[in-house]
Amino acid sequence: MRIVLVGPGAMGLLFGGYLSQKNDVTLVGRNADRMKQIQENGVRIRETDGREEIYHPDATAQPDKMTEADLVLLFVKAGDSKAALESVKHLIGSNTFLMTLQNGAGHEKLLLQYAPKERVIIGTTNQGSYKLDETSVCHSGLGDTALGAVSGSGEAFAPVAEIFQSCGFPCILSEQVRGMIWNKLMINASSSVLSGILQMPQGYVVENSSAWNIAQKLIKEICAVATAEGYPFMADEQIERIDKHLRNAPGGYTSVYADLKAGRKTEVSVINGAVVEAGRRLGIPTPTHELILDMVHAMEGRNENT
Repeated sequence: MRIVLVGPGAMGLLFGGYLSQKNDVTLVGRNADRMKQIQENGVRIRETDGREEIYHPDATAQPDKMTEADLVLLFVKAGDSKAALESVKHLIGSNTFLMTLQNGAGHEKLLLQYAPKERVIIGTTNQGSYKLDETSVCHSGLGDTALGAVSGSGEAFAPVAEIFQSCGFPCILSEQVRGMIWNKLMINASSSVLSGILQMPQGYVVENSSAWNIAQKLIKEICAVATAEGYPFMADEQIERIDKHLRNAPGGYTSVYADLKAGRKTEVSVINGAVVEAGRRLGIPTPTHELILDMVHAMEGRNENT
């Protein structure tokens, strides 16, 4: 399969490297020097047991010279999605699958401007990766990847799931993929975003009673919205699950933490913002998420005034 992966960050390098084992993969990024390094030297992936492998996908900062792909996979940050899709829209033909595995929810609204819904794949992954340098990553998580359709069964996407599976990514097709996305938001839109605001590791959120009180309010609001959308979650069960997760990995740092620390824009608009948007659409109050959304945007704005 001819795959174009847009956004060669930590996850993009991981997926691009693995998928290049059995497919014609091209990584598309904005930094020409970095893309040249990847093209010449490959992508180095370190496993948790210390083993390392170098993979050789193609890489370019000039997608305008390319032709239509079988699959275009989006791994950029949410705020860069529009520009990224504009740069590769000529690669999206009538038989191209357009897919997102980005953080957060609601990305399909933008993707549907570039491909019909029967060609748009939404998904979520529990794979983990972090950068070691500009062309190297550590493969830090080995979870499942779930793919599905905007609506319907998504049976047409089976070849994509099979390719992921054959390249080392456990992958399923699911009619409940939206529920899985909500499940991932439980942590991202509660403890993860609070860790970022507080500039503390995730364990602090469960150890500090005030922070944990806010986290529980966020979790309860997410459960109410997801349930109203047809994906029922019990708040007590989710609170217990996230409590356990934080205590098992207390030293973890999140992307919101890293972005705020570095003075970058975060993805909060598709994390807590997705909860707020769905709550308004479904008539479910989300006051805590609205406050968190405004707070993170205010923190982002500090760098615009310096």
